[in-house]
Amino acid sequence: MKAMITLGAALALSVLAGGPAAQAKGCIKGAVVGGAAGSMAGHGKMGAAAGCAVGHHRANKKDQQQGGSQGQQQGQGQAQ
Repeated sequence: MKAMITLGAALALSVLAGGPAAQAKGCIKGAVVGGAAGSMAGHGKMGAAAGCAVGHHRANKKDQQQGGSQGQQQGQGQAQ
């Protein structure tokens, strides 16, 4: 368990320091949650990978929803 936490922390630091934040959005949080859940089932690495994918997907989906609602609000304000 200590090794998983250490590995997760090292991964988080390397992603934050080395890559663009937009691409990693949601991945770190998802990987931590997925890794913790997966380690209980004996599959910590697979859980972290799946958690990263799900977290990234949800972050993109949230961004798209926020972008669409902002565009509609701006369009309504101009029509009045």
